[in-house]
Amino acid sequence: MAGKRDAIVAIVIILTFFFVGGFFILLFLGTWGEDDGISIAGGGARIAVVDVFGTITEAQPIVKQLKKWGKSSSVKGIVIHVDSPGGGVAPSQEIYDAIRKIRDEEEKVVVVSMSSLAASGGYYIACAADRIVANPGTLTGSIGVILQFLTAEKLMQKIGIGFERVKSGDLKDVGALDRAMTDKEREMLTAVIMDTYEQFVEVVAEGRELDKDDVYQLANGAIYTGRQAYGLGLVDTLGTFDDAVQIAAELAGIKGEPQTIQEPKPKKGLWDLLGVGMNEIKETVQGESGGPRIMYLY
Repeated sequence: MAGKRDAIVAIVIILTFFFVGGFFILLFLGTWGEDDGISIAGGGARIAVVDVFGTITEAQPIVKQLKKWGKSSSVKGIVIHVDSPGGGVAPSQEIYDAIRKIRDEEEKVVVVSMSSLAASGGYYIACAADRIVANPGTLTGSIGVILQFLTAEKLMQKIGIGFERVKSGDLKDVGALDRAMTDKEREMLTAVIMDTYEQFVEVVAEGRELDKDDVYQLANGAIYTGRQAYGLGLVDTLGTFDDAVQIAAELAGIKGEPQTIQEPKPKKGLWDLLGVGMNEIKETVQGESGGPRIMYLY
């Protein structure tokens, strides 16, 4: 009797060992697969989701995710979920270029899903995608460029504070806090703005297959609802985030209900959130260097 009981206990121990060992093996493979695109049971072809939320102040976190999913063999398409008023010109252009490379070099399907807001730089990056999906009430468009900075000349005169500076040319201190802009500075900055504006128009014309003259009519900084944008040819279809995932799956040739995968979001404390908020205000008003900064914003 004791021998039979011992045998049963041994069998239970052996089964438990295999069960626990198998669990940890699957857990390891699941983590590995998430990073390197290796599928496990219930996995297979997937759609990666990349969030572009808030003001676009840097490109690298987004570009890093795009490259990762672009190289993953199990990821057949990417949905970029945009809820952004836009941001810096250069970061927006870097994200745009990363999307184009993934489409051209990795041959991955890219679909943009617009949430509440996808304006200016948020719309700029959307023009790189295979398809753009907007909600009827999404605010989008705002095709244009803005440059702004603070001046406090009168205030500083009242309190008796000023700057001393030595510069190599008349335009070296453009955007100075303690004085108004000169006509020569305004002429220079207008030329910079208009060149950057032309780059935006060209991106929209190419991405949406529109004539540049038609884009100029829309590119006056106006915002549009998703439904208006659809009527103007600025987006491909109206729908939800889930619709965008389904469209990406269909374009990628995935049968059945598509599975999604996403980079884990780092947990942030109160001080992190406050720091991000203050940094975005600084970037928006004056730029990281304290000087003028051209923006695809609002």
